Amino acid sequence: MGKRTAEAAGPNGVVVIDKPAGWTSHDVVAKSRGVLGTRKVGHSGTLDPDATGVLVLGVGSATRLLRYLTELPKSYEGEIVLGVETSTLDAAGEITARHDMSQVTDAQVVSAAAELTGDLMQVPPMVSALKVDGRRLHELAREGIEIERKPRPVRVDRFDVEPIEPGLWRCWVDCSSGTYIRSLAADLGAALGGGAHLRSLRRTSVGGFDESQAGSIENPTLLDVSAAVAHLERCVVDEATALAVGHGRVLPLELLGVSGPGPYAVHDQDGNLLAVYETHPKGSKPSVVVAR
Repeated sequence: MGKRTAEAAGPNGVVVIDKPAGWTSHDVVAKSRGVLGTRKVGHSGTLDPDATGVLVLGVGSATRLLRYLTELPKSYEGEIVLGVETSTLDAAGEITARHDMSQVTDAQVVSAAAELTGDLMQVPPMVSALKVDGRRLHELAREGIEIERKPRPVRVDRFDVEPIEPGLWRCWVDCSSGTYIRSLAADLGAALGGGAHLRSLRRTSVGGFDESQAGSIENPTLLDVSAAVAHLERCVVDEATALAVGHGRVLPLELLGVSGPGPYAVHDQDGNLLAVYETHPKGSKPSVVVAR
């Protein structure tokens, strides 16, 4: 059975899971394959095992659209413990340092969090899924190996904090893909002259997908394939152009009725997603074709 035939025979779409604590993103994908009855399931970005919340899965033909979901901005809610550093920057690690931060005022914490917004350079934690020279950092960390990590550009649009009790703060973060909230918590502690770690974390949204759409692993709701590219510029083509799109033809931008760099989500007149097109020296070309 060919790839397109297999996709036509199985489920296709997007599933938003409310990931429980203790599950890895890979665990969710493996379980979902059984629940949905297909091997073609992938996720759009890992969520730490101890974290909960929104995990977006692509199913069937939507797995080929996951690239457009990976870079979506994300929102989180968590708790930060001031005065205690851990080996993993979160509550799962061993305590590595304690600091007396009793003299730090609420105003200083709020101000320090505000300073950690905008375009930042962030060093990925050793306990992360980031690959360096073909190996994930958390694999090296388990072997007791620590390597130098290059700071990476991230963007934090919101880092609001509110005291819960002395030394414990609730936080809300809106950020770019690739931002580590654990590192943000640790940086907050350092900026205040001490240390900190993340006690809990919940992802509340990925792009336009939020908690209100999230279902359980055992009882998922399958959204239409087009949900994966709902944030892209949309265009609708006539029947003749739809046929050319289905064959992956390079097309003039005027035929799609769009301008600019793209990418564009191309639909037929019935609203079905046909493909995603991007600009090309000769007009536009498909990066993904999903039309059957």
